[in-house]
Amino acid sequence: MTFLAELWSFLRARRKIWMMPMLVVMILLGGLLILAKGSAVAPFVYTLF
Repeated sequence: MTFLAELWSFLRARRKIWMMPMLVVMILLGGLLILAKGSAVAPFVYTLF
């Protein structure tokens, strides 16, 4: 949680709040790839890319 607090304060102090949607999308896609690595959902996920 400390990392997220520091990231938020950095983005707010540097006026880079517009980067937040990009970070959220990157985290979601990364989580989707990690989740689908060894599961039965993998063939369906790989068709998205």
